[in-house]
Amino acid sequence: MSDATRPITVLITAAEASGDKLGAGLVRALRRRLPDRVVRIVGIGGRELEAEGLTSPFDISELSILGFTEGVKALPRVVRRADEVAALAQDARPDAAVLIDSWGFSLRVAQRLKRLTPPVWVVKYVGPQIWASRPGRAKTLAATVDHLLSTQSMDAPFYAPLGLPVSFVGNPALALDVSGADGVRARQQLGIKPDQPLLLVLPGSRPAEIARLAAPFGEAAARLKLSHPDLAIVVPVAHTVAASVREAVRHWPVQPILIEDDSAKLDAMAACTVALAASGTVTTELALCGAPMVVGYRVGALTYFFGKMIITTRYFTLLNIAAGEEIAPEYIQGRCTGEALAAALAQRLDSARLREDQIAAQNRALDLMGRHNSDPSENAAAAIIADLERLGRL
Repeated sequence: MSDATRPITVLITAAEASGDKLGAGLVRALRRRLPDRVVRIVGIGGRELEAEGLTSPFDISELSILGFTEGVKALPRVVRRADEVAALAQDARPDAAVLIDSWGFSLRVAQRLKRLTPPVWVVKYVGPQIWASRPGRAKTLAATVDHLLSTQSMDAPFYAPLGLPVSFVGNPALALDVSGADGVRARQQLGIKPDQPLLLVLPGSRPAEIARLAAPFGEAAARLKLSHPDLAIVVPVAHTVAASVREAVRHWPVQPILIEDDSAKLDAMAACTVALAASGTVTTELALCGAPMVVGYRVGALTYFFGKMIITTRYFTLLNIAAGEEIAPEYIQGRCTGEALAAALAQRLDSARLREDQIAAQNRALDLMGRHNSDPSENAAAAIIADLERLGRL
């Protein structure tokens, strides 16, 4: 049995803003469930985890990698940083490691942690989307980690034959508390009239997304401003890419209002008439806030070429995948142009009925995805504590 007065040490890696938020929620849940123990965290993360006491040895923005070409170029850096995390684990001797999302980086860290003496107990939090592409990754993950905390109910059947324990904890995006999102407050604070149309533009949370989407998103906003002169345009800015977004929108024909506070972002989602968003977690957040949306996305040419061969789903957006239909219109790669995006957005700006129908369909998709389930952070913490108890570390 372990010493009940000994601090519990958990190594966490969160290489992107979404994982940083997920990790911070997990740490808070662990501390709530272990009120008599000190929960010490080491590893890498961003502002959210640093607020919980983690000191990251480097800026995680350099690991925010998207696409095949960028991944190849970044490989030496990824390997070097994975080595650094393993060295950190060798010094800290964590009771468990929790590697959040970021498939390529997490896999390399896990492999190194398993080579340590003694090997570290490794928990993967958020599995690769094997139900959408490359199902062979299930075998790789099962051979590399000890436990998967799954955020999608579609994961478990892929791992059952491989013997990897899977705990479905729920989708963190669905647990987002939007009850305090106040569209009226957002409009008042931003100086936007109650009946003024508002376009919310969300060009992504990775540098590569900003680089590829800023131009078509900016052109779409400019085209809409010409056809709807009273249109207000707002861009929420993730802190991890704030400089990139500011530089990108500086070249837009029309200048948007930038907001950087997370609570203000939710207020803006509740306030908007329609949103233009990069494919990703933010589309679920928009749906929770009742915002009709159009989705755009671009990746590198090589990534798209290989992606067409391995992706098995018809849609990119999770709510579309869950519903089996294109609720939120998707404009991917060559179709992601300012003209096409503006046309789809204009249809929604001009038709209250179309917006209402889309919101209703988005709500049905959210229910299919498991909205109203219990808190994923609490479920994840419970699963990790159960691991620690089995290992005799609590």
